Amino acid sequence: MNRRSFLSVAGLKSNSGKKKNFVGGRTNSGLERYTGPWTTNEVIHLLKRTMFGAKPDDVRYFETRTMDQAVNELLTITSPLPNPPVKDYDTGEAEFPDNLIAPGTTWVNDFNEDNRIGNLRKRSFKKWWIGVLLNQHRDIREKMALFWHNHFATEMASSNNGRYAYRHHMMLRNHALGNFKELAKQITIDPLMLVYQNGEHNRKGAPDENFARELQELFTLGKENYPNYTEDDVKSAARVLTGWRNDPGTNTSYFDAKRHDTGNKTFSSFYNNTTITGRSGDQAGEQELDDLMDMIFSKGKEASEFIVRKLYRWFVYYEIDEATKMNVIEPLALMLRNYNWEITPVLSTLLKSEHFFDSMNQGCMIKSPIDFLVGFFREGGVALPDETDYTTWYAMLDGLLYQLELFQQAPGDPPSVSGWPAYYQIPAFHELWINNDTYPRRTQFTDTMLSYGFMRSGFELKFDSIAFARSLSNPGNPKALLDDALSVFYRIVLSESAREQLKRDILLTGQSSDYYWTNAWNTYIANPSDVMAYQTVLSRLNELFRYLLALPEYQLS
Repeated sequence: MNRRSFLSVAGLKSNSGKKKNFVGGRTNSGLERYTGPWTTNEVIHLLKRTMFGAKPDDVRYFETRTMDQAVNELLTITSPLPNPPVKDYDTGEAEFPDNLIAPGTTWVNDFNEDNRIGNLRKRSFKKWWIGVLLNQHRDIREKMALFWHNHFATEMASSNNGRYAYRHHMMLRNHALGNFKELAKQITIDPLMLVYQNGEHNRKGAPDENFARELQELFTLGKENYPNYTEDDVKSAARVLTGWRNDPGTNTSYFDAKRHDTGNKTFSSFYNNTTITGRSGDQAGEQELDDLMDMIFSKGKEASEFIVRKLYRWFVYYEIDEATKMNVIEPLALMLRNYNWEITPVLSTLLKSEHFFDSMNQGCMIKSPIDFLVGFFREGGVALPDETDYTTWYAMLDGLLYQLELFQQAPGDPPSVSGWPAYYQIPAFHELWINNDTYPRRTQFTDTMLSYGFMRSGFELKFDSIAFARSLSNPGNPKALLDDALSVFYRIVLSESAREQLKRDILLTGQSSDYYWTNAWNTYIANPSDVMAYQTVLSRLNELFRYLLALPEYQLS
């Protein structure tokens, strides 16, 4: 799929109505505060980038706010943290079954060493996460939690301890809009990361360099600054980090002074030949870790531009040309340094900017699988089972997890420590989400949701075309119905001729007068129990939505 073909619209204009002057880049817009129109279009753009899908109720809610109020509200997280995952599984032949945990109650506080139980809990956690996304609050927390999950990537296959995974991801939520430097420190001694990067085996006399390398290369400074920092820097950082271990019983990490390298650690000229003084005693690990973080983040320009680039690619667009570098990346990086690594001021400035709302940056991102699936449910108003019926709820979530695995983005399991390739692999980036395998699977999924649906524990999971149409402003008017549906599902504007053809060919069944749809709709509304009237409306709506959801344009956000 050639994404650029969707954007080949002659004479794209800025929000001020004037044609842009493209000199050496896609757009020259910068971080000036956006003062253009604040319409449904801008609200949907903001919500699709900061949440998973622009749910119609959320769109109507934020239409009553100003742009400043909307962004401020999205960045002010006051909603409670989600309830923890529960035991939805059968322990089967486990050697140490968690019999003390009643079905439907949480397992996150229960220690269990059985590998089978660990794997069941990890899948319970993944299903729970999808449920949290489906029921997300009107704020940016879940989008940021997934951002940090991709940035500080861990693979759950590295540990059979589901409690490590839950603890790790709650930390990401708690630090979603916090301090980048502090989060990097907490990640360093996080139990799941210590397992994943062999940090719990890092000890004096046998330092393990895995995390010390990734901390600099993938988490704080980036590959582009290597070999500015050297192999000896990696080795010295590994020595700093010796002695940290995990306690699976308490689901925490701790510092073991006996395993710590107490010698001085000297770094290269890239770090101004800094020496971190070796220490001993129970506080040595924390003290040397603080010194290491101070040293790494003293490379302010490198660290700030690295993380700002990743934020930009997550929220705006994957291509960073010279104009964007000068007008957006460098000023935001300076702001991050000036605000002592606090993320919120940077995001606030970006999301309120001319650049963010620039027409060139709307409808240009290919949806990730999670965006695609969760957005479909939220935007389409798909009825979900009651969460209190945990058996049915988790059975449904298990089916959605299976779909995400087919789409190649299972939450909790990026394919490597670098995260998902769609967020870093030059030059394709997010175009990697669409291939000969995943695109047909996406359309097959929406086709199934429109036709047969999925049955889970007696609950039918299905897109109700009639219920969706009834939620629109004027479903009896075929033009209004089509316009409203497109505003929910599409970010690319279809031409009037294309809309007229869709209306005529599908809703009017080849006729020329709008009456052919209006009469069918009104007949059904007057007598919903009339099977023929119901089938007439349903078949036309299903055909319309099946067509719209199968087009490449639906894959854009």
